[in-house]
This record gives sequence, C-alpha cells and structure tokens, in this order.
Amino acid sequence: MNRLAIDIGGTFTDIVLESGGLTSLKVLTTPQTPEVAAMEGASALLDASGVSFSSLSTVVHGTTLATNALIERRGARTALITTEGFRDVLEMAYERRFDQYDVDIELPEPLVPRELRLPVKERMDAYGQPLTEPDEAEIDRIADVLKRENVEAVAIGFLHSTANDAHERRVADWLSRRLDPEVTICLSSEVSPEIREYERFSTVCANAYVRPLMSRYLHRFDDALRLRGFSGEFMLMLSGGGLTTVEQAARMPIRLLESGPAGGVALGARVSRELEIEHMLALDMGGTTAKICFLDAGTPDTARRFEIARAWRNKKGSGLPVRIPTTELVEIGAGGGSIARRDRLGRLAVGPQSSGAVPGPACYGLGGSDATITDANVVLGKLLPDGFAGGRLNLRRDLAENAVSRNVAEPLGMSGQGWAAAGIVEVGEEAMANAARVHAIERGKDVSRYTLMASGGAGPLHAVRIAEKLGISKVVIPAFAGVGSAVGFLSAPIAYEVARSVLASTDQIDIARLSALQAEMADEALAVVAPALKGTGTAEIVLAAELRYEGQGHALRVALPKPVESEADVAVMMQAFVETYHAVYGSAMRDNAIELVALTLTAKGPEQPTAERPMAGKLHPATVNARVPLFETSAGGMVEAGQVLRHNAAAGASFAGPALVSEDQTTTYTPTGWRGVFHPFGHIVLEREASQ
Repeated sequence: MNRLAIDIGGTFTDIVLESGGLTSLKVLTTPQTPEVAAMEGASALLDASGVSFSSLSTVVHGTTLATNALIERRGARTALITTEGFRDVLEMAYERRFDQYDVDIELPEPLVPRELRLPVKERMDAYGQPLTEPDEAEIDRIADVLKRENVEAVAIGFLHSTANDAHERRVADWLSRRLDPEVTICLSSEVSPEIREYERFSTVCANAYVRPLMSRYLHRFDDALRLRGFSGEFMLMLSGGGLTTVEQAARMPIRLLESGPAGGVALGARVSRELEIEHMLALDMGGTTAKICFLDAGTPDTARRFEIARAWRNKKGSGLPVRIPTTELVEIGAGGGSIARRDRLGRLAVGPQSSGAVPGPACYGLGGSDATITDANVVLGKLLPDGFAGGRLNLRRDLAENAVSRNVAEPLGMSGQGWAAAGIVEVGEEAMANAARVHAIERGKDVSRYTLMASGGAGPLHAVRIAEKLGISKVVIPAFAGVGSAVGFLSAPIAYEVARSVLASTDQIDIARLSALQAEMADEALAVVAPALKGTGTAEIVLAAELRYEGQGHALRVALPKPVESEADVAVMMQAFVETYHAVYGSAMRDNAIELVALTLTAKGPEQPTAERPMAGKLHPATVNARVPLFETSAGGMVEAGQVLRHNAAAGASFAGPALVSEDQTTTYTPTGWRGVFHPFGHIVLEREASQ
C-alpha cells in the first residue's frame, strides 16, 4: 500500500512517501499558490521512487493556509447575523486588558466590521425556550444588505443557540433561498455548540471567513491529484490530531488551523510508544515557528481553546479566540528563518518576524538580506553548505557572514561573526526553552522529568542546548526528523470530535438526558468517521468531560473511562476532576460543589500499527565521514567536530560530541559532553555524559 503525506509550511513543503519504506523530499513553499510546490515536489518524489499517482491509496495533507489567511486578513468578506443587542460582542470581547500595565496595547480587529454585524429581533432563553421568534420580513431586508455589500460568507450566532438552535437554522434556511448559492452560511450551533458568546461568535466568524478560500483550495488540490491519476482517499490532518475527509475539512476549515504542527505531535506519540518513553516533550522547529507539546503515556495534552493572529507582541489575549479541538501546543516565533536585529533598546532580538520562503535567509541566495537563525548556524559551521534540503539548495556562507556582520555584529559593536552568530542562536534557543518552562508551570508539570524529542528542519540543530536549559538529560531525534510532521500524518488515525455544553451541578445531573446527549454526539461523530473508514476498521468512542468547582469561571478537562450512565459513573468523573485539579494547582477543595460544564466525544479509527521492534545492533563506533570546524560557545571558539552520515549508520552505532549527524532534510548537532547512539528503529538517542 502506497501512501503520500504533504505538509505545507511557511518556508518549506515536506513530502513523504510510504512505499515499503519511507522516502522524503523538501522543497521551498510557493506562498501565493501553495499547491504548486506541493504538486511539483510530489511528482518529483514519486518519479524518483518509481511510483505513480494512480498507485497511491491515500494522500494526507496538512496546511497553514487557513492560519495565514486569518493572520494576513485574506479571507472572504463576511457578515455576522446575531441577536439584537449583541452585535458588539466581537469588539467587547472579554472586557479586560491582556496587559494592564501597557498603555499602548492594540486589540485585535474583528474579522467582521461593525456595519456588517446585523442584528435580528429574536430571543431564546438559557433553557432553549423561544421568547421572540425571528421575522421573515426582517431577513428579507438583511438579505438585501448582504447582496448590496457583496458579502461572500455569512456567520449566524444567536444567544443561547447552544440550548436550542431552531432560530439559527430557520434564519439560515431563509437566507439560503434569497442569496446566491456561492455565499457560504455557517451556524455557531454547528461550528462551536458551546457556551460563552464571544468565543462562539469569534469561532463561527473565523470559520465563515476562511471557508470560501479553503473550500476552493482543497477542491483545487483534490482536482490536481485526480488529474494526475490519483483515485484514492484524500485526507486532511485536523488540529486535534486526527484525519478527516476533504468534504468535512472544506465545511469546517477552522479545525485545520494547527494541522501541520499536529503532525509533529502525532510523530511524538508514535516515537514515545516505540521507545517506551512515559513523559515526552515534543519540539517541532521549522523555518518560521517552533511548537512544543507535552505527551504523557504516549498521549498529548489537548485543549478546546486556541488563539490565532495575536495583534500585540505575540502576547496571550491579544488574538482571536476559537473553540476547536486541538493538541495543546505553544507556538513561538523562533524558526530557522526568524530574523535577528538590534531592537530599539539596543539589544539583540530574534523573531517573531520570519524571512519565510520568499526571500528566505540570506544564505539561500534568493535575495534575502536579513540575518536569520539559519544564517547564524551556517556561520557557526553547524549547517554545512553542501547537501542542504537533499542537495536542492546550496547554502552561501559568504552571504550569511555578510548578513550577520551587517545586521547584528556591527550595530551591536561586536568583534567577530562567531560570537554574533552564537548570540543569535542563544536568544532563539532561550525563547523556546522559556516557552517550555512557562507552559510546564501552567500545566503543573516538572519539565526536567521529560525526554525531549526534536523534529522539523531546524529542531535537531537546537535540541540539545534547549534540553540543557530545561534540565533535560535525554534527547531523541526521530528517523526522518526533518520532515517529522509529514511522517506524523501517516501515523494519525481517522478521528472527529464533537462537544456539547451541559452546565449542571454534579448532584443534579439528569442521567437519562445525559445518556441521550451522549448517544446524539456519538451519532454525529460517527457520521463523519464511519464513511471515511470505508470498512477498514471499527471506530472507538472516547469521552471526556470539562468540570469546575462551583463559582469558578474556567473548567479542567478529564478523560472518562466510559459513558456517564449512572450515579457511579458521576462519582468516578468527580474523583478524576479532584485529582486533576490537585495535579494542576496543588490543592483540592473537597467540600466544594462540582459543576459539569461540557462533554466531548471523539470517534476514532484504528491507530496505525507500531512496527515490530527490530533486533538491537551491537554497540560500535559510528563511522566518521569527515572532520569539520565549528564554533562552540562552551569552548570559546572553534573546535573540530566529527561528521556522521545518518544513512550510513547501523543500529548500535555510537558517537560522542562535538559531532554533526547529516541527512537530507536536517542536521543533528551534538555538543561536547553528550553522546549519541542509533536506535534499531532508526532514531538517534542522545544523552548527557555522566561527568557533565
């Protein structure tokens, strides 16, 4: 069975072919038409492997197109139809400042301007009982406005539609009969059927905003595959770590926001199972950003809230909130293309601005002139000029040196490019390490107990130094790390998650109503998953609940071993919440009443099987291909490092730092004081030497 995975990132597009074994290719992304680079790269990889599009059973795709459209405001002209008196919810937001001491803060601009936020005289109470019915004549007038304003997408969000969505559906039906069929209509009760009006309205507006763009893109991509003879399943990676069909992805594109990074997390889950690692911190560092996620027992942290397009210095609270199932990722503006500069206070700053694929880092020789982390690694000797991206791009050391000198060393009055380049790398690594520290504290975790797994084109270059900063003594560089997210796509199961608000004290839960709700949720999720499985397996149902102590504003998510169908099941759920609350906050309020806020249900197809463990190879020294000079900060200057070619290394081959392990899509840097060994699965396991 031949399968293809395509991950389109901000700088590179990664393609992985599974045909017996794995082969990969990395090409520069074409930002304006991302499918062009993807198709060209896929064709080149398939041709080189002697595989045709017609022989592919599955193509799995992850993309940042929806994310970029929201950040760059390139979506459709969108209107919001909402309950009278609530048109300004999108601007009122949480009614708080995300930084109380910064007098210059900028709030994110709503996706829908006020003149296109159109109120309707309708009202539903909190229990789903209609108080005021919508008037069809009023919808006629609104339809005229939408036509006059050339609106391409309509979001409908009414008060309390999570309790009863009849008004939303009725208005949508009226509008669909009056507007051009090309105008997309999204309902908040379908996109985000959960309480909290601001987050629900923000989510449905974001879905409507990107749906025309994403629908055209996904069908154009699908058509391009079919024209080349592909007749299998075209699947999309969701932010929550599962796969879905192109039809469902086009209907709910908001769930694709973190589809690329979710692939890296899926890879982490597989590697943690293969190596039997209980606690893993997955780091995926590409050309534009770095992402981190904690995994315990092979399962990533997950969330139902995500923030996109932060408007102010990448600060939490300054972006647009969306309620979608997603892996609990922290994203940092520190990738290989992150730009280094002297800031207004005369300090060295790195990112979050990136050179991207166009023009790219200076060393690419494609017109870029800014100094980036990639340029710094070239100057330090950690990235060798020849063979970059499988030989498709030869790096220019002279251009990297000029960029570092001009943009960093000279403005900061530093002597020598080596220390300037080392400073660039150090600042970027500290940003990633600090993000991991903060995220660990927020999640109640001791980061030093974790093993760091690094993937992405830049991750293996920086993994060990980040581990040192976090007190981590073991690092794993997985096989095909440079295209890790695309490899992760091939490990992901078909899955779909649905959620419902409940909001009831646990001592007053209506068990019969809750059972009916869980059955309804299962039917909705299975309606998406079962057709995609096409008889290849049975879907598993996974349940979770969000609970809080009475009087609190936010809830914690706990896994449920089975559906809640009895008082005993309620007691198990409550105990799981008390234990989770204690693990996160260090305290337990056992006498306080507990509220059930929401239920989530995931229908999940079979996991991709983990390969049988190969025979362990006898430990032996790895073959050193060459000796190369590189700048090592701990040594205060240049040292000689051994270069090991990854494709030549057998299981059990070991090496000591300083060393570079070179492969087509990335380079692993092992500094002095660390040793590495090639695992039978092809992963590199790095550990700090005992004396360090």
